Amino acid sequence: MHRDESDRSGDDARRDTEPIPDRDIDAGPVAGRDTGPIPGMRSGPDPEARPYAGAPSEYDGETPGAAPSVASAEYPDPEDPYDGSTGLPTDGPRRVLPVEPEPSSYVARYLFPTEKYRGEWRRHWIHIIIPIVVVVLATFLMGFVSSLLAHYKADIAVTVVVLIWVLSLVWVGWRVLDWFQDRFILTNKRVMLINGLVTRKVAMMPLARVTDMKYQQSPLGRMLNYGTFVLESAGQDQALREVPHLPNPNELYLRVVEEMYEPEAVEARLGESDGESDGA
Repeated sequence: MHRDESDRSGDDARRDTEPIPDRDIDAGPVAGRDTGPIPGMRSGPDPEARPYAGAPSEYDGETPGAAPSVASAEYPDPEDPYDGSTGLPTDGPRRVLPVEPEPSSYVARYLFPTEKYRGEWRRHWIHIIIPIVVVVLATFLMGFVSSLLAHYKADIAVTVVVLIWVLSLVWVGWRVLDWFQDRFILTNKRVMLINGLVTRKVAMMPLARVTDMKYQQSPLGRMLNYGTFVLESAGQDQALREVPHLPNPNELYLRVVEEMYEPEAVEARLGESDGESDGA
């Protein structure tokens, strides 16, 4: 019984290792056998089958072995300006924010015809935080003192308190209007500062004479995104030497520096944006 099983296993092993008669592995197709295509089977690649997503193919108009098309799944869509994985623009984040292409009527009167407008900025709202706090406190004090004086029937004193409160409102309104008219302006020739309601003040400094420029941000300024600009011109004390409470100081700093050192780049960027808006 055991001898028969061992003999059978030995015969199987010899059968698996012995070469097949009349068959050479390297001899190619067997003579007389049809080597043509099998009936019902397509010749060549299936146009509906892709090896894998994003792989180059002759159906993309590319030769085998060439670099994958930018329109494949492995690369971002050239028509899509944003990266699907990060959500950021494909050409990198924009350095500066766009501004109005034309100056406001309030600013246009101070620009000469050949001057090119680059932007205008109103001071940060922190510039009027003190008047706002004053009017809030005055309102609470007026209500408390008026009710207290009315309890003692001091009508004249109540009238005086209300009058003081109205004057505080007028003062705060004046400061808010002055803040609303205040402008910091940048052109291709100079920087300007316009303020004042009754007495108008217009100060300017040519960009060609700016020898040093910096901005400072306090901890609160970094939180609320405002800062103080310091401009120096040939060691002289200028009206624009220190301008506090300007918004987006880093953006404004980049705009002024680029206008001073790379005016051609500014013109090129503005020209491209104008062309895109016309095309749109």
